[in-house]
Amino acid sequence: MIGQGQGTTVPIDGRPRPRTGLAGIDIGGTKIAALVVGEDGSVVARGSVPAPAALGGAAMADAAAGLVRALAGEAGVPLAAAGVGAAGVIDHETGTVRAASATFVGWAGFPLADELGRRLGVPVSVENDVNAFLLGEAAALSRTERDVLGVMLGTGVGGAVIIDGALHHGPHGAAGEIGHTPGYSELVCTCGQTGHLETLASGTSIALRYRERTGGEAADARAVAALARGGDADALAVFAAAGRAVALASASAATLLDLPTVIVGGGVASAWDLLEPAIQATLRTDSPVSGIPLRIVPAQLGSDAVALGAIETARRALAPAPPL
Repeated sequence: MIGQGQGTTVPIDGRPRPRTGLAGIDIGGTKIAALVVGEDGSVVARGSVPAPAALGGAAMADAAAGLVRALAGEAGVPLAAAGVGAAGVIDHETGTVRAASATFVGWAGFPLADELGRRLGVPVSVENDVNAFLLGEAAALSRTERDVLGVMLGTGVGGAVIIDGALHHGPHGAAGEIGHTPGYSELVCTCGQTGHLETLASGTSIALRYRERTGGEAADARAVAALARGGDADALAVFAAAGRAVALASASAATLLDLPTVIVGGGVASAWDLLEPAIQATLRTDSPVSGIPLRIVPAQLGSDAVALGAIETARRALAPAPPL
């Protein structure tokens, strides 16, 4: 087992051991989490370790590989491949990190797929963490939607798009980045531009908007949510503004791309009871021009979504190419 205070693993318990498995790795700024699944897709082991983001790409790859080896070893499952959902801008064809926030030292330019593949001895596929989140959610519980927008409401706001069953990356890998679409406020975004969706709907912005309205303190979006559930009018207004902005952005994307479904995840989505009333009210007045009802639904997989989506990435990479 991984040592106390370093991380945790949970192996399978009394079930037949699969012949081979796939690993899914969720690499964030503070934690690296991983899952191993068997041939039937069931989780046979899971665990996490702190992310050494300040120590460089090699240290991050060492930590991720060590965690996966421990999980596969304890479950007694040889790996066939691994997938990664990683923070930052990812070149999904090469598995190299193209850009990352200042939290990650030596991350931009790091050949993550090659370095993890060398450490694990199996093929490794890498996706942006929001893309992986959407792949995981779209594949969950036998969902049949092949055209889906994913919106991740966390510290910032990220997005991803699946079209005809495949992730759409765009020519520069930035397709689906709905958090930095303009027109939702007169506020300055973290990127320096004005009015982006992120200025109203991220966890950071929800706390900031509440403090601006009241002059008081609210440590984070979770605290604002607690105040809203207690009837605080300003907290309710902040979540209403966030929900309306998410619905408007989703309706715009759905109209452009003919998307019937939007899946909303991230920490802010845990306050779905506060977001949904404004989302539904906005859809009644600002629905897609197609006339087809737009479904905006909360994510279902919780903290496993990115790792499960990374496994889906690995599974698709292993699948034989269709005949020409």
